[in-house]
Amino acid sequence: MEKFFKLQERGTTVKQEIFGGLTTFLTMAYIIFVNPNILGAAGMDQPALITVTCIAAIVGTLLAAFWSNVPFAMAPGMGLNAFFTYTLVLGQGAKWEEALGVVFFSGVVFLILTVVGVREKIISSIPQTLRIAVGAGIGLFICFIGFKEMGLIVANPATLVGLGHFTPQVAIGLAGLVLIGILEVRRVKGSILIGILFCTIVGMGFGVVNTPDHIVALPASIAPIAFKLDILGALKVSMIGAIFSFMFVDLFDSIGTIVACSYEAKMVDKDGNIPVIGKVLEADALATVIGAVLGTSTTTTYVESASGIASGARTGLASVVTAGLFFIAMFFGPVIGVVPAFATAPALIIVGVFMFKNINKIEFADFNEAIPAFLTIILMPLTYSISIGLSFGFIAYVLIALANGRASKLSITMWVIGALSVVNLYFTMTGGGA
Repeated sequence: MEKFFKLQERGTTVKQEIFGGLTTFLTMAYIIFVNPNILGAAGMDQPALITVTCIAAIVGTLLAAFWSNVPFAMAPGMGLNAFFTYTLVLGQGAKWEEALGVVFFSGVVFLILTVVGVREKIISSIPQTLRIAVGAGIGLFICFIGFKEMGLIVANPATLVGLGHFTPQVAIGLAGLVLIGILEVRRVKGSILIGILFCTIVGMGFGVVNTPDHIVALPASIAPIAFKLDILGALKVSMIGAIFSFMFVDLFDSIGTIVACSYEAKMVDKDGNIPVIGKVLEADALATVIGAVLGTSTTTTYVESASGIASGARTGLASVVTAGLFFIAMFFGPVIGVVPAFATAPALIIVGVFMFKNINKIEFADFNEAIPAFLTIILMPLTYSISIGLSFGFIAYVLIALANGRASKLSITMWVIGALSVVNLYFTMTGGGA
């Protein structure tokens, strides 16, 4: 263990790694409840999704442990699962099998770009304003979905949206939101998981949540969703925008998380380089490909890994512990399966807040930056589509640069992304697909 994970070299112990791995699991275990609820809305089998969510987390986290020797955990990403269900499937009418094909192709392209060393270069060519705006827009989008799932926001024929009725579900969801908020302020580990369990138990008391027949059972079969991806369906021209959106969101989500966690774990050299970043990105891309084959949306590196690092994790041994806990969680499917949408809604809202918090880094006083950023952020929830917000933001950035005589400063990557954005908008607005 010492020889492989280099515990002494990293200044850690087995006890530290176990505690760090446990902490990471507690802070991200909410995905076991949330991901099946979100992807289940796309028509996928929910018991199978519980198992696949855990398997995807195990595979990705073990890749981080053994391929990169880093204390990072991976699982199906928030925002990316919302895009899968609410934009591709429910919004644009794609079959969930086709959406899995899109995820598969985005992972394959990612893996190729990573291996040849292009991935980091693409990131550096995208303006920071748009990078921040993407995270903030997805945060707002996820938050909107959370309020909708809770029942606090409902459809209104006169105003499109309105305030919902006061029901037990809404009351319990709001109580859970307050509880998570208080626990976050007090820096309690696993606050989101505690909030989900609180809402579920209270819901059982009010009779709006079914009591599970069993606590422990063998994991549900993954047969209903595994190996069902439609690769040919994902090759349609109308899916280009969707593949690009998955790639783009995962690109910055992964890089941002890896950089932040690497600094926290002191894995950055004196020149500011992160020696392990290439291997972590390879593990991230490979985990996405495997996850798509198994039947889930894009797998990505979780920023919650920073909580485990703050608790002392420094090597891949902590990731092995986290993966082991996801394995154990698979056997609690009966309990996870009864968790309702209004119980996971507070988690979506809080995650949305986390993703929105960096908005102050955008220079809104400069309209060259403000207009593209604002369009990116506001159009994601208003169009119920991450890809539409992305497209409008990139197109606006290119057009403003042209109008101000700054076209020569735009990178080739920005021109390509701008062109892809136009294609995406054309096919979406003409009914040609995602």
